Amino acid sequence: MTQPVAVEFIAAETDALDAVEGRIAVFVGPDGQLDVLARRANRLSKGAIAKAVGDEKWAKRKTGEVVTLSYPAGNAKAIDIVVLDKKAGVDESRKAGAALARARGTDPAVLCAARLKHPEEVALGAVLRTYTFIDHKTGDQGEAPAGLSVMVNDPEAGAAAYAPKAAIAEGVFFTRDLVSEPANVLTTTEFAARLEALSELGVTVEVLEEEQLAELGMRAMLAVGQGSVSPSKLVVMQWNGGNDGDAPLALVGKGVVFDTGGISLKPAGGMEDMTMDMGGAGVVSGVMKTIALRKAKANVVGIVGLVENMPDGNAIRPGDIVRTMKGDTVEIINTDAEGRLVLCDALWYTQERFKPAGVVDLATLTGAIIIGLGHEHAGVFSNNDVFCDSFLKAAKSENEGAWRMPLAPAYDKQIASPIADMKNVGGRPAGSITAAQYLLRFVKEETPWIHLDIAGVASRADHTLHPKGASGWGVMALDRLVRDNYES
Repeated sequence: MTQPVAVEFIAAETDALDAVEGRIAVFVGPDGQLDVLARRANRLSKGAIAKAVGDEKWAKRKTGEVVTLSYPAGNAKAIDIVVLDKKAGVDESRKAGAALARARGTDPAVLCAARLKHPEEVALGAVLRTYTFIDHKTGDQGEAPAGLSVMVNDPEAGAAAYAPKAAIAEGVFFTRDLVSEPANVLTTTEFAARLEALSELGVTVEVLEEEQLAELGMRAMLAVGQGSVSPSKLVVMQWNGGNDGDAPLALVGKGVVFDTGGISLKPAGGMEDMTMDMGGAGVVSGVMKTIALRKAKANVVGIVGLVENMPDGNAIRPGDIVRTMKGDTVEIINTDAEGRLVLCDALWYTQERFKPAGVVDLATLTGAIIIGLGHEHAGVFSNNDVFCDSFLKAAKSENEGAWRMPLAPAYDKQIASPIADMKNVGGRPAGSITAAQYLLRFVKEETPWIHLDIAGVASRADHTLHPKGASGWGVMALDRLVRDNYES
């Protein structure tokens, strides 16, 4: 598993800069003013920093931009000058850290961050951007990224502020690793085993096998996996850090470890990307790891349905009718609309067993949401304005794009079936909305519910805080939701 680089907070001592052998990073605002650490680094560079920030172009540089002086400065290999005001907020600080990570490569670095309001956020940005997935590469991969030393006035306070950020980084990396793994490695069995390991952190983990799922009546979920040799599983993770008796927040994730589309086979081009169709389950797993690492004072349950959607002689067919755990019947129109079959049973089970204070489900559910929102925002659907607003606020605080989409009874006619209670698809118009309307039928009236369609954000092109591939989107927003609304 990929481990975040180590971060240490050290005292802001100017003399210590003389001995730095890696890179020195200084932070200078648009005004070009140097603090005491930057002035010491300027002396080591024989005035090069002052010359760079004194240039008329400096004031026009964007926040987070890095100017590298690529020649020795004392013992240091290079100096990185980062454009960042001392009062910069969380988002700007993280972006600056990410830019610094790109500039430094694998070199060790000392960050002269004593003047900054959020040095811990700069560190988090740098750590998140450093992620690489090389578990299946052979041969010499070169040096691993070195650790970061962050100079602050109060190292103990700096380390304390960074501790929950370190937990977030581990949760995000866990999600990214899960989403990045190929399906021949991350089978349903292997996925469940990795989640069982969370018990070492104090998470109570149960794995429900196919026989138990059948006894519970989870026929819709089992139907998805019946064409695969990999057994379908439901993994239940409980973190009980809150008050006894308090209803938990429930997180429910779609975990299709590979999606061929089943009998409604997907086109060959791009099918290799369907290893990420367990992205919702990956995010739930990352959040559970984060809250366990930081010992959150909240009750949270994470439930993931793990299946593989394959075509064989036992696979479900278009035209089949399956009965859900709730008891409703579903006419299968398209076997590639399998995620909602997994989620409807998982959602019903979650409500029946845990009576949660609220439920958030996550799924790489529809291509339609990508058409609507691209790769910058997840689609947000909800039956409860207060609950939804609390999530949107959390997502905005963490700069994880999320946009609320509509729900309305008028869309239900698109999933009406003449021979069953509903169809599993409603055609191309409003495809992500009709998928959400389907899920809404499995949400009890008294349950606050949010559905997050993360098809566009779970894996994407090179982005601010991550390289191309798995993003870990949602771990930070959901951790913030827990912190702000459910911790005692």
